[in-house]
Amino acid sequence: MYAIVETGGKQYQMEEGRYIDVELLEGEKDSKVVFDKVVMLVNGKKSKVGQPYVKNASAEGVIMEHGKSKKVLVYKQRPKKGYRVKRGHRQEFTRVMINKIRTTASKKAATTEEASAE
Repeated sequence: MYAIVETGGKQYQMEEGRYIDVELLEGEKDSKVVFDKVVMLVNGKKSKVGQPYVKNASAEGVIMEHGKSKKVLVYKQRPKKGYRVKRGHRQEFTRVMINKIRTTASKKAATTEEASAE
């Protein structure tokens, strides 16, 4: 089973027990993070597509580390003008270990919502 989750303006495919590098997230190492913007869930031949997000679905993980990716060089030049600029950029990322993909809300959360509705 895997989920397509939106975070940091991008979409990522997440599976239980796998590492994934996402855009930089706030939080310390070994802290828990929950991705609740699930766009799609796939379980074998069954799949659920959200409009825009799947209700009561989330992916939970633990922050393993923060880091920077490899340097990307940007080079600009104008011919016959003597204009040359060379710049580099290293994008920051957060490595997350996905522990669980939840497809329904927990009973405790459901009872809390029912109590607040009354």
